[in-house]
Amino acid sequence: MADRENQRRLAAILAADVAGYTRQMEEDTDGTVAAWKAARDDVIDPAITVKSGTIIKFTGDGFLAEFPSVQDAVSCAIQLQEQLDAGPLEFRMGIHIGDVTDDGTDIHGEGVNIAARLEGLAEPGGICVSGDVFNQVRNRIEADFADMGEQEVKHVTHPIHVYAVKSGAKDQPVVQHPEKASIAVLPFDNLSNDPEQDYFVDGVVEDIITELSKFRWLMVIARNSTFTYKGQSVDIKTVGHELGARYVVEGSVRKAGNRIRINAQLIDSADGSHIWAERYDRELEDVFDLQDEITQTLVSTIEPELKAAEKIRARRKPTENLDAWEMYHKAMWHRYQFTGEGYDDAERLLEKALELDPNFAAAHALKAWLGYGRVVMGHTDDPKKSLAEAYPTAKQAVALDDRDANAFLTLGSVETLMGRYESALKNLDYAIELNPNFAQAHIFKGLTLIFSGSRDSAKTLSAAETGMRLSPKDPSTWTALNTIGCVQMVDGDLGASVATYDAACRLPVTSFFSYLHLAAALKLTGRDEEARTAMASALELLPNLTLAGYEQQVGSPLVAMLDEIGAVDAWRELGLPEK
Repeated sequence: MADRENQRRLAAILAADVAGYTRQMEEDTDGTVAAWKAARDDVIDPAITVKSGTIIKFTGDGFLAEFPSVQDAVSCAIQLQEQLDAGPLEFRMGIHIGDVTDDGTDIHGEGVNIAARLEGLAEPGGICVSGDVFNQVRNRIEADFADMGEQEVKHVTHPIHVYAVKSGAKDQPVVQHPEKASIAVLPFDNLSNDPEQDYFVDGVVEDIITELSKFRWLMVIARNSTFTYKGQSVDIKTVGHELGARYVVEGSVRKAGNRIRINAQLIDSADGSHIWAERYDRELEDVFDLQDEITQTLVSTIEPELKAAEKIRARRKPTENLDAWEMYHKAMWHRYQFTGEGYDDAERLLEKALELDPNFAAAHALKAWLGYGRVVMGHTDDPKKSLAEAYPTAKQAVALDDRDANAFLTLGSVETLMGRYESALKNLDYAIELNPNFAQAHIFKGLTLIFSGSRDSAKTLSAAETGMRLSPKDPSTWTALNTIGCVQMVDGDLGASVATYDAACRLPVTSFFSYLHLAAALKLTGRDEEARTAMASALELLPNLTLAGYEQQVGSPLVAMLDEIGAVDAWRELGLPEK
C-alpha cells in the first residue's frame, strides 16, 4: 500500500466481524481458529479478489476491504454470506461509501467508521448498508432491502439511514411463541457517555413496559427479564427465543446540551425484520414531564404497529390453520377494509374463533363493533336491528373481561348510536381510566359528546385532539376530524370547519359523514357549487342517504344543534331527500 500513501479518495468500504467470536474461542479455541483460517483463505480472500476488491487488513475476528464500486461491495458481501453460511462461523457485515485517507498501511476516515458501525447493527449472517449505498445499488442487484430508518451510532455526529440486505436468507427455525402476541422492551442504549443519564433511559423503558401492559390483548415480558440484557450486544432472534417474545423493542438515547434524541425500533424476532422505526428530538426541561411525554408517544405509536403486524401475520396463514387468536386478527384486517363484504368476512371468522374459545372477550368486542361499523359506514338496511344485536355482544365482552379497555370502548360506542349518552360516556371514561393511551377511546368520547348535543366545545375538542395526538395515523382519524369540524361549524368558525372536513374527506379511510358535513359547511359559506359536489360525493358513498336516515344514525340532539345553524336547511337545498 506504500504507493498509495497519504492518498485521499472516495471508496466503498466493507467491514465484517465474526458474531460471538469471543464465546466461541472460550468454548473451542483450536476449532474456532481453524474455522476462521479456512473462511479467510478459502472464501473471503478469493471472493474479494474476484470482485476487484482489496483486503485492507484482517483483524483477530474480522476484516476490512475496499472496492472500486458500491455494486461490487454489496454483491461481494451477499456472495460471502451465502458461501460462509455452510461454515460454523456467522459474520456480520456493514457497507458504506465515503472519503478515506490511506497512510500506506491502513485506511482511515468517516467511510471506515460508518462501515464499522453498520456492521455492528447487522444480525449474525446479515448485511447492513447506509442510505448512500442503498441509493446507488437498488434496482441494480438482485436483493431486497428492509428500511431500518435513521440510526444513532457511536462516534458519528449525525444519524445514518440504514438498510438491511435481505438476500439468500437462511432457513431459520420457527420461534415458538404463546398464542397471544408478546413483546419484550429491551433496555435502551445510553449514547451520551454520561452514566448519570442511565436513570432517565431506564425510566423511559420501565414506563413503556408499564403502559404497554395496559393493553389486555398483549403479553409484555417483565422488566426483570428484559433488563438482564442491559449493556449487551444482543441478537434479536436469540432474545425472542429466550424470552418467548414475538416482537422486540430496542432503542437508544443521546443527550447533547439541553436537547435529547431518542431512537426506537420495533422488530419481529422471528426473522429480525424491522416493522417500525422512529426518532424523537425534544428539549430537556422538566425531566419527568419529558419522560411521561416520550413514554406516551412511543406507546401510542407502537401499539397500532403491533396490531398491524398481527393482522399481516394472520392473513398469511390459511384459515383452516388459524387458532382463535389468529382468526381474531384476520377478522380485524377485514374490519379495517370498511366495506360490507369485509364486515361479513370478519363476522364469519369471529364466529369460528368463538367456537374455539367462547370466552374470548376481544372477539366478542370486535363482533359487537361490526354492528356499530355497519351503521356508521352505511352497510345495513336496518340500523336498529344491527345495534340491537351488537349491544348484548358488547355487554358480554365487558362481562368476560372487565379490565379490557377495548371492550368498554365498544360498549360505549354502541350505546352512543343507541342514544344512551350518559352510560356511553361512563364506559368511555372507564376505558380511558384503564388505558390513558388508548387513542380510540378519546376519539369516540369526543364523538359521543357531539352526538349528545354537548355545548362544551373545549371538552369535546380536547377529547378528539388527544386521540389524534396519541395516534396520528389512526383509521378513526376521520371520526375525530368530523367531531372537530362539527364543533367549529356550530361555534360559527365556518372557514376552519370547511378545512377540517376537507381534510377528513382526503383521508384514505373516510365516510359519507365527511362529505355530508363538508357540503353543509360549504353551503353556509356561500360556496354552492363546491357544496353540490360534496353532496354528490356523499350520495355516491351512500346512495340511500336521507335526512331521516342521518338522524337515525347520529341521534336527534346533534341534528337539532345543526338545524339551529342552518345546516339542515342547507342539505335540503342541496337535494338531500327527507326520507
